[in-house]
Amino acid sequence: MLDLKFLRENPEVVKQNIKNKFQDRKLPLVDEVIELDVESRKTQQEADNLRANRKSLSKKIGELMAKGKKEEAEEVKAQVNANANRLAELESKETELLEKITKIMMVIPNIIDSSVPIGKDDSENVEIKKYGEPVVPDFEVPYHAEIMDNFNGLDLDSARKVAGNGFYYLMGDIARLHSAVISYARDFMINRGFTYCIPPFMIRSDVVTGVMSFEEMDAMMYKIEGEDLYLIGTSEHSMIGKFIDTIIPEEQLPHTLTSYSPCFRKEKGAHGIEERGVYRIHQFEKQEMIVVCKPEDSKMWFDKLWQNTVDLFRSLDIPVRTLECCSGDLADLKVKSIDVEAWSPRQKKYFEVGSCSNLGDAQARRLKIRVVGEGGKYFAHTLNNTVVAPPRMLIAFLENNLNADGSVSIPKALQPYMGGKEFIK
Repeated sequence: MLDLKFLRENPEVVKQNIKNKFQDRKLPLVDEVIELDVESRKTQQEADNLRANRKSLSKKIGELMAKGKKEEAEEVKAQVNANANRLAELESKETELLEKITKIMMVIPNIIDSSVPIGKDDSENVEIKKYGEPVVPDFEVPYHAEIMDNFNGLDLDSARKVAGNGFYYLMGDIARLHSAVISYARDFMINRGFTYCIPPFMIRSDVVTGVMSFEEMDAMMYKIEGEDLYLIGTSEHSMIGKFIDTIIPEEQLPHTLTSYSPCFRKEKGAHGIEERGVYRIHQFEKQEMIVVCKPEDSKMWFDKLWQNTVDLFRSLDIPVRTLECCSGDLADLKVKSIDVEAWSPRQKKYFEVGSCSNLGDAQARRLKIRVVGEGGKYFAHTLNNTVVAPPRMLIAFLENNLNADGSVSIPKALQPYMGGKEFIK
């Protein structure tokens, strides 16, 4: 959420940012907020004057009563009562105006970084760099569900009976490989100085609206019926929420956390064959990383976060590339984002396996995550990035480590987590 003072002083900058994100329907909201803000400040000023006047009038009543001027005192009392009624009206109006302003400000997108390329959607994202040599083997790479089936490792039919479409059973070596990747990712991040955490898998509505836009919330989140609780779509939600309504001493920053959680998402819409199987699903597990830091350090941490993901995938012999997300592909709270995509030998193209985002102070402003230092209080910056999200990551792993005889090679880094196995057959 933007600073209201910034919007008030820079309305054209905010409008241009909306245009850059191709959300022209939101342009009238800027003027609407400015009008409501003028009315709100006028109302607050009148209310403040009445509050200040209340003390002097109360003192005057005492003085008049002490002098025996009862009639005059009663006249002042009547004025105090009239002022009290008016103050009640103004305070109610203040609350109403503030709610209207906040509701609109929650919809106006955050100011994107000047380095973000302008584009309408993800088709205009810009490749930054490739890591590793993409290989297409001289044998046919089966569809990922077929590879898993060959190991008796996937049961979609039973899952469909138990929970419906978008769920799965992983079995045997495939299930073990899934757990091995998560455990390896956990230790990888711990070795890079991050604190390991297992967070709550449900969060309250005030945390949901603090970490994401209303559009994302509606598209992603499952609500628990009869409770003020939502199933998390990513542990980033819980991890950033951990700091809600806190004042952090500056010397304690940065907070660098890596978290494990199951994730639950609606994943609306129909998808092609490559997104069936276990590519786009309602439930999966993920290792995440988040940072809470000083504003001047967020750019440095952004580059470190996405590099962690690149390094992890390369340690498992998976070629990847990084993409700069264009303006139209950025969620409203994001300042800048880079996607990491893994090479698919089957599709002969890259596909998304993680996303790194700098949200500036947008989440901190909504959740009241403040920092106190020598210069006073200010809002922290928050960042997040996917470490790994199997089973989607398993698709990249299996395709890139598949051998002609149908076996799958286990890279050295992962062998200790697979009981020393060099292959699964």
